[in-house]
Amino acid sequence: MSEVKIKALIVDDEPLARSMVRCMADGHAGIELVGESESGQEAIAAIRTLKPDLIFLDVQMPGGDGFTVIEALASEHLPHVIFITAYDQYAVRAFEVHAIDYLLKPFDRDRFEQALRRAVRQIETERSGELNERIFSLLAERRPPAPYLERFIIKTEGRVFFLKAGEIEWVEAEGNYVVLHAGGKGHLFREAISSLETRLDPRRFQRIGRSAIVNIDCVRELQPWFRGDYKIILHDGTELKLSHRFRDNLNKYLGGSL
Repeated sequence: MSEVKIKALIVDDEPLARSMVRCMADGHAGIELVGESESGQEAIAAIRTLKPDLIFLDVQMPGGDGFTVIEALASEHLPHVIFITAYDQYAVRAFEVHAIDYLLKPFDRDRFEQALRRAVRQIETERSGELNERIFSLLAERRPPAPYLERFIIKTEGRVFFLKAGEIEWVEAEGNYVVLHAGGKGHLFREAISSLETRLDPRRFQRIGRSAIVNIDCVRELQPWFRGDYKIILHDGTELKLSHRFRDNLNKYLGGSL
C-alpha cells in the first residue's frame, strides 16, 4: 500500500450491507473510509464534497440508482467504482461504465479482497503516473534554457565554413529560409526567420520587421520616417526599416527613447 491513503466512500441503502463493507475495508491500512451514503442523491453530494478515490456503489437505491450517480458526475470528479448488487443482470452495464469490479451479493471476504486489490493497483498506478508528470514538469522548469546560437555552419559552392553570430549584421527572410548578411556578403541559411529569432540572443539581435532581424551592435543611427516607422542605418550604410509593429522590440533596448 502507498503511504498516502486511498479515500473510500460506501454507498448502499441497506445498513447491514454498509456495515459488511465497512468491516471488510477497515482492515486495510491503506484505505481511509471517509463516509457513507444511503441514496443516490446523498452519494452525489458526498462525492462532490469528499472527493473520494474509490466508491463501493450499490446499484439499486432510492433517489437514483448507481448508474444515475455515475451519469450525474460524468463531467466532474469521478472516483473509481466497485459496484455492489444482488442482481447479476447489471454486470455488463457496470463494466460499460468502466467500473473496476462488480460484487454480487452475497460475496465473501476473499472476493471483496480481490476487488479491493484491483482497485488499489489501479489507483496507485495512476498516482504514480501523475507524480512522474509533476516531477518531469518541475525538472523542465529547473532545466537551464537552451544556449543561443553562437555560430552558424554555412554550406555554399561546395565548401563548408563557420560564421560567428557576432559577425552577422542583419538577417533577411528569403521564403522559408534566411540570408545572413555579414561583411558585405549574404549567406543562405536553411531556417525560417520566425524559428531563427527564438535561437538568437535577444540582447544582441532584435526583430525589426516581418522580414528582418538586426544586430543591435551594428546599428549606427535611427531616423524618423513615416507613420511612426523608423529608418535604421547600419555602420556599413545599409538602410533598414523599423516597422511600427516591431518598434517596442527595439525600444526597450534603447531605454524607451523612441
